Amino acid sequence: MPRLLLLLALVLALPSSAQSARALNSEGFRLYQEGKYPEALEKFEAAAKADPKHALAHYNVAATLGVLRKKGEICQYSAHRETILERLNTAIRLDPRRLARAKEDADLDPIRDTVGWQRHLGRSPAKQGDVPELLRRVTWYSPGEGVYGSTRKLTFSEGQRVVLWRRIIDDDANPGRTEEVSGTYTVKGRSITLTFPGKKPLPGKMTPKGVLQFEELGTFLDSPSECEA
Repeated sequence: MPRLLLLLALVLALPSSAQSARALNSEGFRLYQEGKYPEALEKFEAAAKADPKHALAHYNVAATLGVLRKKGEICQYSAHRETILERLNTAIRLDPRRLARAKEDADLDPIRDTVGWQRHLGRSPAKQGDVPELLRRVTWYSPGEGVYGSTRKLTFSEGQRVVLWRRIIDDDANPGRTEEVSGTYTVKGRSITLTFPGKKPLPGKMTPKGVLQFEELGTFLDSPSECEA
């Protein structure tokens, strides 16, 4: 019996991956509180790697990426909306209680207007009845065009109003020029029709996966294309 107890004591004395993850996460939180967000992110990532089932570490990665995105440091730390959602989804899958915290966490504001976040609120593009609400709740971006990234954006609001934002990339004299055009829209099932002044109506639809597809305007997703070389 004494030998067995000795072996047990030695095993308990060894640092486990879970213990290491908790220590790394605590160190990351201290750095986060000090405003040292890149350093905090490194610790949170290390904690999640040490123990992939550590829900809080994944959550803290998502929240810290959200802060870095707010600060405009997107490309330096890959603080993309889809990356933040991926880490948040992992945290919620491991610990569903994380969702309640996420709903109140200002660090995650950059992903509120995504299809992925709306799924957490019970809205799904697979449900035809949710299409009108998703249109209004989500900001929609075109795929990237080389170094310009997304050059078109659609926002929908109450009163069946729609705004199309465009970056004009064929104006050599003013390559940063943008324009906004306001119009109206109608929804019937999955079908969406956009109408802009002086233009013929543009038919489109929302797919069950949450992608907008319009004739002439093309495809729109819930995250912009960023950091393209």
